[in-house]
Amino acid sequence: MSIEIKTSTLEPVRNTYSHIERRFGDKPATRYQEATYDVQAETNFHYRPYWDPEHELNDPRRTALVMSDWYAFKDPRQFYYGTYVQQRSRMQEVAENNYAFFEKRNLADRLGDEIKALLIRFLLPLRHVEHAANLNNMYGTAYGYGTAMTQALLYDGMDRLAIAQYLSRIGLILDGNSGESLVQAKQLWMQDPVWQGMRALCENTLITKDWFELFLAQDLVVDGLVSQLFYKQFDDKLVAEEAQDIGMLLEFMQEWSKETTRWSDAVVKIAVAESDHNKTLVAGWIDKWRGKAAEALAPLALEMFGEGALDQALAELDKRVAKAGIK
Repeated sequence: MSIEIKTSTLEPVRNTYSHIERRFGDKPATRYQEATYDVQAETNFHYRPYWDPEHELNDPRRTALVMSDWYAFKDPRQFYYGTYVQQRSRMQEVAENNYAFFEKRNLADRLGDEIKALLIRFLLPLRHVEHAANLNNMYGTAYGYGTAMTQALLYDGMDRLAIAQYLSRIGLILDGNSGESLVQAKQLWMQDPVWQGMRALCENTLITKDWFELFLAQDLVVDGLVSQLFYKQFDDKLVAEEAQDIGMLLEFMQEWSKETTRWSDAVVKIAVAESDHNKTLVAGWIDKWRGKAAEALAPLALEMFGEGALDQALAELDKRVAKAGIK
C-alpha cells in the first residue's frame, strides 16, 4: 500500500477587514494598518457627554486644526501596541544593562561632589518636567481625534513616565538609595529661581485646552529644546569634566528623543501641508510656545553653559520647523 501526500493551497475568503479594504484595496494589510485605521468610534457608542454637551465624545472640533482625514497622521515608526512594546523592551534591556554596569562598578564613587551637585541641580528636576509631559500627552490621548494620533500620544505619555523613573534612579544611585537627592531636586524645582520659569511653563501647558496646540507646545517645542540642552549639551559638558560615565545613564533618553523626533516632525509636516489655514495656525502656535519656552529656559541655559547655548538649541528647533514647511 502506498501513501501519496499532496499539498493544497487555500485561498482566503477575504484579505482584510472591510474598512481597511475601503482605504487600501483588497489586499493583505499590515498589522499597523489593521490596529490603527478607522478604529475610533464615530457612529456607535458616540454621544454628547453630560460633562461637555457642546461636543461629541470623539469630536474633531476640540482643536482649531482642520483635517479632511485625521488618519493622514501616519506614524513613520509604524507603532501599534505590539511593535511599540517590542521596541521599548529592547531599549529597556539596554538601559537596565547600563544601570547595572554603572552600579556594579561603583562608578558613582568616581564622581566628585561638584559633579553630583551639578546633576542634582540641573538634571534631576527634569523628572517633574517629564511628569507634566505625561499628563499633556495623556490629555491628547483623551481628547484627540483619530487613532493614528491618539495611540501615538498614549505611547509617548507612557514613555515620559519611564524617563521620569530613570531620572529618579540616577538620583538614587548618587545618594546610595537614601532618596535625599530626590528631596533636594524637588526643593530646587519648587524654590530655585532658575527653575521657576520652567515650572510656570509646565503649568501653562497643563491648562491648554486645544490638544493639537498642546502637542506642538510639548512634543515639538519643549521637548526639542530640553533634548538639545539637557541630553546633548549637558552630556557634552559632563564629558568635558571627565564625568562621561553618566552618558550611559542618559542613553535611553537620547535614543528615545531621536526616535520620537521623527514622529513629531512628520505630524507637523502633514498638518501644515493640509491647508493654508493649518499652516498659519501651526506657525502661530509654534511661535507662541517657542517664545514662552525660550524665556523659561534662558536662566537655566545661562547658568549651565553661559551665553550661546540656548541660541544653539533654538536654531536646531528652527531647522526642524523649516523642514516641515514653516519659515
